[in-house]
Amino acid sequence: MKMNRRQLLMSGVAAAALAPMGRMAFAQAATEVVIGVVYPMSGSNAQIGVDAKHALETAADIINADYDLELQGAKGAGIAGLGGAKIRLVFADHQADPQKGRAEAERLITQDKVCAIIGAFHSSVSATVSATTERYGIPYIAADSSSPSLHRRNLKFFFRAAAHDEMFSKAMFDFMDAQKKKGKKIDSVALFHEDTIFGTDSSTVQQKLAAERGYKIAADIKYRANSPSLTAEVQQLKSGDADVLLPSSYTTDAILLVKTMAELGYKPKNIIAQAAGFSEKTVFDTVGDQLVGLISRGSFSLDLAAKRPFITKVNELFKARAGRDLNDNTSRQFTALLILADAIDRAKSVDGEQIRAALAAADIPGEKTIMPWKRVKFGPDGQNEDADPVLLQYVGENKFTTIYPEIAAVADAKWPMNA
Repeated sequence: MKMNRRQLLMSGVAAAALAPMGRMAFAQAATEVVIGVVYPMSGSNAQIGVDAKHALETAADIINADYDLELQGAKGAGIAGLGGAKIRLVFADHQADPQKGRAEAERLITQDKVCAIIGAFHSSVSATVSATTERYGIPYIAADSSSPSLHRRNLKFFFRAAAHDEMFSKAMFDFMDAQKKKGKKIDSVALFHEDTIFGTDSSTVQQKLAAERGYKIAADIKYRANSPSLTAEVQQLKSGDADVLLPSSYTTDAILLVKTMAELGYKPKNIIAQAAGFSEKTVFDTVGDQLVGLISRGSFSLDLAAKRPFITKVNELFKARAGRDLNDNTSRQFTALLILADAIDRAKSVDGEQIRAALAAADIPGEKTIMPWKRVKFGPDGQNEDADPVLLQYVGENKFTTIYPEIAAVADAKWPMNA
């Protein structure tokens, strides 16, 4: 049947009116918000994925239920902007493989119809997953991947609320400078880093900072991730005898490093770690007796609960699932979902572009989070520059104490660690 000009114009107007109404009707009628999660759920880093699952499920429970906590997203059940819609998490296992991560992200988007993805611990996996989400036009929240290069790729849908390794390393060197001013001997450092994007980016910034601050690099050792032996590398560290060892290692490598140091009789004067494996309970359960006095950079400290009592409640909820306290990684994972949920609430939509715009406009006061940050506010590159790092010292029995910066510290540093 042919349509006359008036009928054709009227049908066009009707279609134009129905298109946005259709999207609005979908958003308002949504009973759940589906979010993808990509972590290592098997292999040598499986515990990272298990803990991430517990952290994100804790955050989802706080959002979906109604908690009387002074925490962003806690009060009221569900996503208010979508009529109380509940969050549903869909988990995928990237197995520490960047290409597996890419494939899993694509499956979550095309089959599970997720509106955003959170991940991924390994920076190398975050690189491929975020490139995939960019192609499909949905937001990616890098909860805990800390490579500085991730937010410098001109991606529109990439966001990271936590600090990156340049910010963390600067805090480490600021701390060492402060210790020198107190009369401590710190002339040299040894860099020890795995060979993926996490380790190499960490080493690059530490080399630069050492040169700028006048520290001699006694050793700069790059090793193969998941190496079966680190004997030759530890022998080089022992020969270098630096005042501070700066390791950037994931869990299994961190355990092997400490065991090898013990076998070869190498006791570093001090260790300041780039977190990762050195923030994991598995490492301290296995070799913690040899790590008393170790310092690790961090994003989170339970000590902050003295100022924000709701942190204790959040930790209790997490611990009921995980059997352990929140740490550097799980605190960032937990926070990432709350930030994403806040954006979806303000967007009143599960449309990727609208969520992206809401994330770009985020401005969450630090005191409304469990983190020791000034606030959450993303720059044009998707990085939050107000994510203030802390330094934590391991005091034994799976406990850490905040030692830096002074505004957050609850104790002085034990220096040297083996004194």
